[in-house]
Amino acid sequence: MTAYWIAHVTVTDPEAYRGYQALAPAAFARFGGQFLARGGESEVMEGPELARHVVIVFPSLQAAKDCYASPEYSAARAAREGAATVHLTIVEGVAP
Repeated sequence: MTAYWIAHVTVTDPEAYRGYQALAPAAFARFGGQFLARGGESEVMEGPELARHVVIVFPSLQAAKDCYASPEYSAARAAREGAATVHLTIVEGVAP
C-alpha cells in the first residue's frame, strides 16, 4: 500500500536550502518517491497559513520510512539545518 510524506516547509535561508534541494532527490529516487505537489500555488482554507507544501508518494510505508532514515536523506537534512523550519508526517495511504 502506498504511503505519503506530507511536509510543510518555511524556508528561512534560500541559499543554504539549495544544498538540501541538491541532495534530497537522490534519496527520493532510491526509494521510489514521486512528487505529487511541491511548493505550488496554495490557499489555506482552515488553520494557520504555512509557506510551502510538499506531498511525495512512496510505494509503501516501509519505503517512506526507509527513505527518511537513509544516509542520502540524512545528508540532505544536515544540509538543510538552519535553512528551514519543517513539519513532516509520513502517512499510509488507503486501499483503492
